[in-house]
Amino acid sequence: MPGKDIKNNTNTADIVKPASDAATELRELFVDSLKDIYWAENALVNALPKMVNNATSANLASTIKDHILVTKNQIVRLETIFDLLGEKAEGKKCEAMAGLLKEGDSILEETTPGPVRDAGIIAASQKIEHYEIATYGTLCAFAKAIGENDAAKLLTQTLNEEKEADMLLSAVAFGAVNFDSATEQDIDLSLISDDELKIK
Repeated sequence: MPGKDIKNNTNTADIVKPASDAATELRELFVDSLKDIYWAENALVNALPKMVNNATSANLASTIKDHILVTKNQIVRLETIFDLLGEKAEGKKCEAMAGLLKEGDSILEETTPGPVRDAGIIAASQKIEHYEIATYGTLCAFAKAIGENDAAKLLTQTLNEEKEADMLLSAVAFGAVNFDSATEQDIDLSLISDDELKIK
């Protein structure tokens, strides 16, 4: 069949032609991915204060404010990794983070101040954390695969921080925000575990 690679069972018309500067080795992809997350973390530092200012829950505002400091340290850590690799610390626009931040802005516009907006802020923040967890997990694997063990250790520190941030946001949500944003008729306590209820 025309345009069909029988051996691999793929349509050759779907094969994407690589850009002229496309990565040909894992190390290149690793460095390119570092530039991506470096841009993302810097963009996040600029975006988080807006989330803090729009949060009604003092606990939520404090959690996000604390993460701003954590994120700034993560940026410094990334700069250290660039230095270990002999590469210049520079960012490359991360379309994924740009989209997540844009969605966060939309959530603020689509909710009124109070518990409902707080719930939206948590949802947007956790989407960001999950993206970062996936990214740093992949970067750790890349670093180990190419023998950059010092970089892998630093990336693992950041990965653990992102996992902790996600857990803290969940605690805030179950602690009050999601309950306050719902009416009594909306809540089915049988669907919530005892451990989650104890967080409150």
